[in-house]
Amino acid sequence: MNGEGQNHASSLRLGDITYSNCFPIHARLLDAPGPADPELVRGVPSHLNRLLREGEIDVSPSSSIEFARNADRYRILPDLVIGSRGPVRSILFRSRHHPTKLGGRRVALPSASATSVILLKILLKRHWKVTPEFVWFDQSHEDPIHGGEDAALYIGDVALRLENDDTVPFSFDLGEVWHRATGLPFAFAVWQASGGTPAALHELHELLIDSRQFFYENQSRLAEDFSEHYDLPGPLLDHYWGGLSYVLDAEMIEGLRTFYRYAAELGELPSEPELRWA
Repeated sequence: MNGEGQNHASSLRLGDITYSNCFPIHARLLDAPGPADPELVRGVPSHLNRLLREGEIDVSPSSSIEFARNADRYRILPDLVIGSRGPVRSILFRSRHHPTKLGGRRVALPSASATSVILLKILLKRHWKVTPEFVWFDQSHEDPIHGGEDAALYIGDVALRLENDDTVPFSFDLGEVWHRATGLPFAFAVWQASGGTPAALHELHELLIDSRQFFYENQSRLAEDFSEHYDLPGPLLDHYWGGLSYVLDAEMIEGLRTFYRYAAELGELPSEPELRWA
């Protein structure tokens, strides 16, 4: 590819999270794709994190903790986030026991997640004051609660489908728990670049800002149109998207920095990283 071609967004490979929470910022690219759009590469967060780390994609809405672990390699695209300013609904912690009683008990963590796993560990340690035993599971085909584990974390659309399931005594929305504990929003994923020229990244950033605006202008129609794709009722999708935040403003950045500080204190990061911007 010549140098001029590499200066356009169409030269980039963009990760696209398979869960519905990523859709609003990629809405126009998915609903009405155009010739100037980047190539979309779909996957769960942990898979896209690996592809970004290995240089198989150039940009991705990757887990916030992924940036912190590789801050020297990545740059954050401004103003774009998958976050919550209270309940998130798609990060659900379910338990047979109250969390304050989970010390030494087994807590199952989804292998598809990265940031939400660290968030849960922070809340268990700082908020509920316990240290359980952690095990991993694949939420695409396993349900550890019904398999005998004491508690489990569910993310994405799997969590959305469980929010009205009352077969487990205790259920917590981690976005809500975090907000009550800190007074801050939580940034679950930010758009991170590991490749691409400044010109191509600038063009992609403008495309994504425009795509987000396209979503805001067509939200209810898009929820109905993509209901079958995500196997979720249109009204549920519409309401879910309306409760999330897609703007990386100063308050969201403060929440992100606080998360990194707590993760470092927990030993999940060597230190709080400096935010580097594309």
